[in-house]
Amino acid sequence: MVKITVGSLGDSFCAASLKAYLAEFIATLLFVFAGVGSAISFNKLTADGDLSPAGLVAIAIAHAFALFVGVAMAANVSGGHLNPAVTFGLAIGGNITILTGLFYWIAQCLGSTVACFLLSFVTGGLVFSHQIYTNCIEV
Repeated sequence: MVKITVGSLGDSFCAASLKAYLAEFIATLLFVFAGVGSAISFNKLTADGDLSPAGLVAIAIAHAFALFVGVAMAANVSGGHLNPAVTFGLAIGGNITILTGLFYWIAQCLGSTVACFLLSFVTGGLVFSHQIYTNCIEV
């Protein structure tokens, strides 16, 4: 039987826990920045976001490498979840406490939000076009 624990605030705010939250924040920020940034740059470099199989593979490989780097960076500190769904599964499975999972979620959501703000700043306000999704549906 799985033992789900809530956890305590004292354990959630110790130095090791704060380091784990920071690792999740930075790893998620890098993953979203590299992954979404590759899609934005591909959309900008091609004519009207025209999708090709090679372009989709390039975006997928950029996501894969970014995920690999994020997990490798955070694995020894926080477990390298990088995804609230993974964190939820580990919390329900009893591998981490519910409170720790909640703080991981906050760090991951903040990391992805900051990555989107950085992408908006770096690209001068370019956004990921809906055109790429329309092309995916037509393919």
